[in-house]
Amino acid sequence: MTRIPPLTCFKAYDIRGRLGDELNEDIAERIGRAFAEVMGAKRVVLGRDVRPTSESLAHAVARGLMAAGVEVLDLGLSGTEETYFATTHLGADGGICVTASHNPMDYNGMKMVKSGSAPIGSADGMDAIKALAESGEFAAEQPGGKITDASGTRPAYVEKLMEFVDVSALTPLKVLVNAGHGAAGPTFDAIAEALAARNAPLEFIRVYHTPDGSFPAGIPNPLLDENQPLTADPVVEHGADMGVAWDGDFDRCFFFDHAGGFIPGEYVVGLLAEAFLAKEPGEKIVHDPRVVWATQAVVEEMGGEAVQSKCGHSHIKQVMRDTGAIYGGEMSAHHYFRDFMACDSGMIPMLLMIELVCRRGESLKDILAERRAAYPSSGEVNFRVKDQAAVIARIEETYAPKAEARDEMDGLSLSFGDWRFNLRASNTEPLLRLNIEAHGKPELVAEKLAEMRALIEA
Repeated sequence: MTRIPPLTCFKAYDIRGRLGDELNEDIAERIGRAFAEVMGAKRVVLGRDVRPTSESLAHAVARGLMAAGVEVLDLGLSGTEETYFATTHLGADGGICVTASHNPMDYNGMKMVKSGSAPIGSADGMDAIKALAESGEFAAEQPGGKITDASGTRPAYVEKLMEFVDVSALTPLKVLVNAGHGAAGPTFDAIAEALAARNAPLEFIRVYHTPDGSFPAGIPNPLLDENQPLTADPVVEHGADMGVAWDGDFDRCFFFDHAGGFIPGEYVVGLLAEAFLAKEPGEKIVHDPRVVWATQAVVEEMGGEAVQSKCGHSHIKQVMRDTGAIYGGEMSAHHYFRDFMACDSGMIPMLLMIELVCRRGESLKDILAERRAAYPSSGEVNFRVKDQAAVIARIEETYAPKAEARDEMDGLSLSFGDWRFNLRASNTEPLLRLNIEAHGKPELVAEKLAEMRALIEA
């Protein structure tokens, strides 16, 4: 193959690009072939989400892999976490899921892991895959390439998930689930069947459940305010005890209380930390640097050890592996589990949250009321600016002289005793992301947000 212009679809820890110029079948085939050569792979798991272009892009990836002599273990329509699971379960040399997750309709992408479902960062493969895909200087085609149907791994995946929930602790609960017409529906049905077979006293109400790549209800991204009524309203309408919604490839899940209230991600991290530490005190819990006080307080109360990591799945997965942490969570709704290859899952949090609510005998709203009052936060506020570095420098110049503590693990974090903020450039979008939290003073959060907004937008 001839050399092509630099590929802009390679991001910090995955591949995302606009269809046509940034990502197309030729580029996908190049990526597949480069992945095989750089990873030295002979067997690679391949999954895909429900988007209309995902099937053709997956076929192109498969062509590239087979040209390098790879046996492609094809999962078909599946979630990213099923690719992670199958890579380890089948002893494959790597895994690729073709997915754009929650990105706009004119985008697609890929999430990739190496053997053992380990993350691939810039230094340990991603840069080399990009360079080889651009140059087209591939080795000669190898014999033996073929496609094998691997969709039969789903029952083993479901059995693995059942290890995370104590069905005997479950009490009658009505749970509304919103698949957003993404890939989650069929996988959730398999999980619900396994729970029913174990006599779990759960009632599930399904909305927007059938996979449909045209996304008639909009791109499945429950983090957006405008999308939350799609779950919140039917929770109230059906009198459900809680609601769960997933993004397109269901590696993120989002929770709603019985009143339709959205549960911000940082509080979910604290709840899942509690779920693990209640059973296994002393374990390590990984969190990101954006909003930390609520999680750190729970971990301390429960006798655990909080470990901070940079944002992003490749960073947190590596910290999980390095420290042996039992659980790691990001406020963006990515949750990672030591006993799930240190990978993220959107289904395991649902099981853990259901069990926690049953064990506590309280509603999600009541469980969280005290914690949310003690540690109010702004939620992530995004800014589109022309010069990110200049804006960060302006904020630093204004606030750093007054700060009691400073942290630059990921962006700029400054603490002032009763409040703190984290300001960082996104790894995946041209945005600055701001988070502010305080000790028991929501009015202080609002005041500082207005103050910082004026500086950033000046």
